[in-house]
Amino acid sequence: METDTIKALIEAGIPGADVEVTGDGRHFEARVSSALFAGKSLIQQHRMVKDAVKAQIESEELHALSIKTLTP
Repeated sequence: METDTIKALIEAGIPGADVEVTGDGRHFEARVSSALFAGKSLIQQHRMVKDAVKAQIESEELHALSIKTLTP
């Protein structure tokens, strides 16, 4: 899986988010900043990101994703 693909999936799942994805083709790190995270717990924020790539995680197309969330 490519970093650009993961970025596009997260941006589609969290409209207006600022997304940066790095990785080596197997393990990835996503830094996601969104106003939609305001008032949500860290777990809720991470679930929002994981929901955007849920199908890829379940199919094991996306093996490992480390997530850092921020509010602008």
